[in-house]
Amino acid sequence: MTDAPYTTLPPWPHAYPATGASATLKRLNEDFIVTELPLQLPSGEGEHLWLDVEKNGANTAYVAQRLAEAAGVQERDVGYAGLKDRYAITRQWFSIYLPSGKTGETPDLTLLEHPEFRVLSQSRHVKKLRPGDLQGNRFRITLRDVTGDHDAIEANLKAVASQGVPNYFGAQRFGHDGGNIEQGRAMLAREIRVRNPKKKGIYLSAVRSFVFNEVLALRIQQGLWGQVLPGDVMDEAGRPTGPLWGRGRVGTTDQAQALENSVAERHAVLCDGMEHAGLDQARRPLVACPADMSWTWPQTDQLVLTFALPAGNYATSVLDEILRTTEPDRHTEDEAAAVE
Repeated sequence: MTDAPYTTLPPWPHAYPATGASATLKRLNEDFIVTELPLQLPSGEGEHLWLDVEKNGANTAYVAQRLAEAAGVQERDVGYAGLKDRYAITRQWFSIYLPSGKTGETPDLTLLEHPEFRVLSQSRHVKKLRPGDLQGNRFRITLRDVTGDHDAIEANLKAVASQGVPNYFGAQRFGHDGGNIEQGRAMLAREIRVRNPKKKGIYLSAVRSFVFNEVLALRIQQGLWGQVLPGDVMDEAGRPTGPLWGRGRVGTTDQAQALENSVAERHAVLCDGMEHAGLDQARRPLVACPADMSWTWPQTDQLVLTFALPAGNYATSVLDEILRTTEPDRHTEDEAAAVE
């Protein structure tokens, strides 16, 4: 039993009619502004120093390394809730384990000078920031060189604002040309051995996300977008969910379970491998609902969008339902503006 090699990402279907429009995304860093929405703010006391950081043109891991150096600690002592895009202006929280009794006076990292980031404020807290410790992210996205029918774009904008979008995992989750999926398949099929725990985690995450996207795509292909099927498992907001594959039975029954099992059979090596890799079954909403969504047209070929998304949702899933975007040709790193 061997799945076919996964050499390219499939063209997963959209929920709304194609507008035929296109635009340039991230021509400038200021075209993609992301502000993290934290679960909590620092209390002012504790062994961890929390930093409100704005970065411009740097990735999250790089900033964490520089903060560790400045504070005189190991990189493992620096925490953050999620990875943010490099080619953007982003604001997010970092934490540094820095017990005041061991290090003397607390360093003032707001004085740190670096061309790609600045510390806006700092305060102490009792907990370290860990992946996923955020409500979500607010986006302000400027799309340039917009071509296409404005009426069609407006129609999809209004539909997205009122009904949401398919909650696909973004392409950055899968690596260059989807290469992380094939690596994950080969690893789960025991064709290759991956000793690096970080790489293993990346490949497992890619495979798990791929199977979820395949379930969501099949529902759209069958005309079931936005519908609740018999046997669906609902989230707290009353929306249907899809599987994040792992050990245990899928929670769905009836028609929803049959649909999910049909995808699992098509990707048997991936699903069987995830079960034996120690992952447990989990669920993820099939619909992403941008909050407080608004847009303006500063120029006829320029569209500015603002909206907020919960943690784990991708801004690209919103954009993909409105128009086709292309970015400047440059090497991009496997970073996601969200965490699972």
